[in-house]
Amino acid sequence: MWTYDKKLQYPVKIKNPNPALAQAIISQVGGPDGELAASMRYLHQRYSMPDDNIVGILTDVGNEELSHLEMVAAIIYQLTRNLSEEKIANTPFANYFVDHTTGVYPIAAAGVPFDMKYVGVKGDVFADLHEDLAAEQKARVTYDNILRIV
Repeated sequence: MWTYDKKLQYPVKIKNPNPALAQAIISQVGGPDGELAASMRYLHQRYSMPDDNIVGILTDVGNEELSHLEMVAAIIYQLTRNLSEEKIANTPFANYFVDHTTGVYPIAAAGVPFDMKYVGVKGDVFADLHEDLAAEQKARVTYDNILRIV
């Protein structure tokens, strides 16, 4: 069904670790408007859609969001790999490190673990598609906020 090339469509090549930056970007892994929430939203909304074309689109978009998650997770991993305790100790990433070391765990920048309560699934075509539009705008704002502090 799928061919996996074991490479990212947009390769991530970060040379210099930066735990403070990783702490901000982690929200796009497990935050309320992150890629995991987006993929779960689309992949769960598709079940109640009345048209096979919409089901197919939501399936494809949900899988695309998982590929975004893979790229963001690669960024987090590369920003935190091979860090010494001294480089972590006085950064916002220190609290994350205590629980997860440098494993990529779905959590928001504020430290709140991912929760399916972020995912809007109503079972109504119009409500769910409006939810998707709003969620994409919120994700865009989160990415904009990350870019502003980078």
